[in-house]
Amino acid sequence: MGRRIWLMVAPDAGKDDDGRDNFNSRGQYVLCAIGGAVGLGNLLRFPSVVFNNHGLQFFVPYFIALFFIGIPILTLEVVIGQAYRAGCVGAWNSVSHRAKGVGLSMVFNGYTVVTYYVAILAWAMVYFRHSFTSPLPWSDMNAPDFFLNNVVKNPSPIGDKTQEMISYPGTGVVGETLGWAIFTWFVCWLCTFKGVGLTGRAIYVTMALPLVMIALLAIRSLSLPNASDGFKLYLGVWRTESISGPQVWQDSFGQMFFSIGVGFGYFVSYASYASKHSNAVQDAFIIALSNSAIEIISALAVMGVVGFLGLTPSPDERLSTFSSGFFTYPTALAEMPGSNFFSVIFFLTLWLLGVTCVFALFEVMTTMVCDSDWGKKWPRWAIVSVVALVSFLISIVYTSEVGFNLLDAVDTFVNDIALFFTVFTECYFVTTLYRWRDPVDQIGPIGYWTYNGGYLLSNFVGLLIGHLVSPAAGAGAGFGLFIVSAIASVLLSRTPTVTAPRFFAKNAFLSRFWYAAFYCGNQFRRDINHAVLTGKNWKLHWAWPVLLKYITGPAVLLVWTFAYPKFIDNNHYNDPPFLYSFIIMHLVVIFIVTFFIFPRWLNFLIPETRRGDGKFSVMPQVAIGETPIVSRNDEEGFEDRSSASGGVTGMHASGMTQEKSAVY
Repeated sequence: MGRRIWLMVAPDAGKDDDGRDNFNSRGQYVLCAIGGAVGLGNLLRFPSVVFNNHGLQFFVPYFIALFFIGIPILTLEVVIGQAYRAGCVGAWNSVSHRAKGVGLSMVFNGYTVVTYYVAILAWAMVYFRHSFTSPLPWSDMNAPDFFLNNVVKNPSPIGDKTQEMISYPGTGVVGETLGWAIFTWFVCWLCTFKGVGLTGRAIYVTMALPLVMIALLAIRSLSLPNASDGFKLYLGVWRTESISGPQVWQDSFGQMFFSIGVGFGYFVSYASYASKHSNAVQDAFIIALSNSAIEIISALAVMGVVGFLGLTPSPDERLSTFSSGFFTYPTALAEMPGSNFFSVIFFLTLWLLGVTCVFALFEVMTTMVCDSDWGKKWPRWAIVSVVALVSFLISIVYTSEVGFNLLDAVDTFVNDIALFFTVFTECYFVTTLYRWRDPVDQIGPIGYWTYNGGYLLSNFVGLLIGHLVSPAAGAGAGFGLFIVSAIASVLLSRTPTVTAPRFFAKNAFLSRFWYAAFYCGNQFRRDINHAVLTGKNWKLHWAWPVLLKYITGPAVLLVWTFAYPKFIDNNHYNDPPFLYSFIIMHLVVIFIVTFFIFPRWLNFLIPETRRGDGKFSVMPQVAIGETPIVSRNDEEGFEDRSSASGGVTGMHASGMTQEKSAVY
């Protein structure tokens, strides 16, 4: 009887045909993925950037970023996790054995964030405790002063960073922050130690409850005096001049990354526990659109407060995640009727929204360890316990008297440097390295790498000149170098023996160009559609890999370059936490380059039975699961072997023949 009750509360995970743990339902998987995406950025950062950019017109670049940046990358991460049935390192190893560094960088990003994210939730719980005191303790003082002096308790740095290296006098640990961090890590351990079966059950509470609370806060916010002014700013006034400058585009693209959560690894990890033939593309759209809907609705809870407090956007009055959550909203709570009740609701909502993100980010590291051969020797609860303990020990530094300053620095550059560079390489590697031996076999290595090396170089050269000289000069240099490399590639390539499809089959030059520019991404799409997205599942469209390589990737790389002027202009080189963060976040560049050159160095994270994944036989235009055959009239074709292929796991295609076939 006791075991039956225990299994009702904490059910075991389901098992797929390959023996991997599965979510017990598609709904649990989607909710967990949405829970990873929906966090403090939805309730606090989104309304802040909307406010700073004068409301309504912000949605134009926002929806462009959603459909051209967010959804394409999210789809990639969901697809590779589900297809290859592995965490980040294992999944990217299956794309190409030289792409392991991309997976390790995603783990680095996610784990870096989770170690400081817990401290933010601890601060929210400090406010939660104070919410039971009447009147609210920050009602008698300035809200920023209460946060700095009574919550984070960080002494001001000594020195002027415009003149010299500054120092931080605080060295002690803030006891209450540490206590709430321990509590948050314990809850994380409690909801993840048994696997996705338990996490999928816990998500019904940790995801549903804050949505109810957000609705309650939005209703209360819009009922405040002058709340209509905030709502009018949000959706009622169009300002063409606000959309003409670069700031609104930078903010909207940044919000899309910080909100939807690509590049942190949890979509890959969670998708690896989904059903092998789940509707991955549809799931990606559900996750992305749900995330956007929640943050658009959640913003009402803050914009009503904006009107209530009479705030107007200006260079001197800008909101941020921290100011909205710990300055602006607490100020409004102290002034509204029923302040204690709504303060309890608000800060509990922040904690619940954040803890679902902690589950997701924590799972990234846990999955990587559990997937390895040495990790499989230990039960999951033991691995989760050790990882949680180590994570807590790292988190202690963020609960110290220098914790807020260090957190601000790490948060800045894990996003601006590590995240954006990782996502760019995701887009570039999957469309350039996947089955790259096929186009090299058809057009030769000189032609293939002249194009793709030139394309990569043109992006970096164009952006560098754009920052050093002018945007126009950078664009001219970048496009000029790209055109030269493309022409050189076509001239230096040999004519393929397996012609390109459709339009590109018209002549040899177009066929050469197609192999250099589009083959790898298109073949990845075809393989996934054929081996994973079977039946009535939504298919990956031919335009998707083109979008990843030529629009999404360059846009991400552009945003990445903004980190360097920011570092110099703000004199961060004289601020120890920022200098440390700026240096350490370049580890992702080292990971990706080093393990591209020496991929075997990460084999200890790959099960021995799967170390051959990502090494494909030369089979131009033959999808995984298709075997070339020769018909009676000697015309090559193929037969469908997907039903016997066991899906796409182990897509090194070692069992395929070396014959070539034209498949359209």
